[in-house]
Amino acid sequence: MQISSKLPNVGTTIFTVMSGLAKEHNAINLSQGFPDFGCDPKLLELVQKYMNAGFNQYAPMPGVIQLRECISKIISDCYAYNYNPDTEITVTSGATQAIYTAIAAFIHAGDEVMVFEPAYDCYVPAIELHGAKAIISQLDPLNFSINWNDVHSKINSKTKMIIINSPHNPSGAVISPNDLLELEKLVAGKNIIVLSDEVYEHMAFDGQPHQSIARNKTLAAQSILVSSFGKTVHTTGWKIGYVAAPKELMIEFRKVHQFLVFAVNHPFQLAFADFLSDPKNYSELKHFYQAKRDLFLKLTKNSKLQPLKTSGTYFQLMSYSNISQEADTDFAIRLTKEKKLATIPLSVFYTNKYDNKVLRFCFAKKDETLEQAAEIINKL
Repeated sequence: MQISSKLPNVGTTIFTVMSGLAKEHNAINLSQGFPDFGCDPKLLELVQKYMNAGFNQYAPMPGVIQLRECISKIISDCYAYNYNPDTEITVTSGATQAIYTAIAAFIHAGDEVMVFEPAYDCYVPAIELHGAKAIISQLDPLNFSINWNDVHSKINSKTKMIIINSPHNPSGAVISPNDLLELEKLVAGKNIIVLSDEVYEHMAFDGQPHQSIARNKTLAAQSILVSSFGKTVHTTGWKIGYVAAPKELMIEFRKVHQFLVFAVNHPFQLAFADFLSDPKNYSELKHFYQAKRDLFLKLTKNSKLQPLKTSGTYFQLMSYSNISQEADTDFAIRLTKEKKLATIPLSVFYTNKYDNKVLRFCFAKKDETLEQAAEIINKL
């Protein structure tokens, strides 16, 4: 049977590869972005409560209203912007599905979509699957700031979407209020949708408030906000996220969503609605992960690795240029096999495989895991 691949250059994701390699070689896994600790037992009790109460059939297609109302309140409390929970919020099967659905709903063959690299690896394949072209603007390799002059030079009549991500995976950089103003000026009066990936929204460090797209009312009117509960409450395996967008955009989003997923896990949604009604269950997350970041940096301060600034997420970039000049993919594999420590090479987040001798470490781990990892790092 002759198969014509729609993604001929795409293989298994690096996250699956490195986690598999870590398991094979019994290595400490600081590669794939998931915690090695559990969620709050209260959340598990709530899930069990709703399972036992019989909420085990299809949820409403947009999500249970209790959770949509909870999401609306969180956004309002955090960013002072009000989304109608009935018509402007949809619960999704994780953020990756939400991003794919948004691209599927609005991007046509021949369109162009602006992507900032390094970028999370689901963006470009989704764009290409719909016959569109990803236009790449590279972030500054030192501080991962946006080059707005470059962006302006690449915007044209074919540009239909700009994808932003803050706090940023993989770099941990965050956008500024000025970045939102630049973006507002860029898309004002144009038929361009902003797709804002904000899954690490509650992990902005050092007293910096997260600059959500919802903070800018003009931008919010032509934007799709995507977030995820998995990162917020340490349940990445439950795959539940959400989208917030103006009614006109949400109508089109739901047209696609209903055929891709239709409905998301019912008892889990009800449990999230109850659990997140207490603000401390998300508002204190930034302090929790900032402490993890600071511990990891303290433990590795005497190593030959050079940390880059991390202002959010639960990832830390570190340069290994003082140790080796081999390709980052080769160094990451050798580190896993020989030293029993798995990381992610930064070049995989670039379509041109730009290699700056940098690795990404996930510090969403128990303190003892970070201590064990640091012991290996300090001997490199």
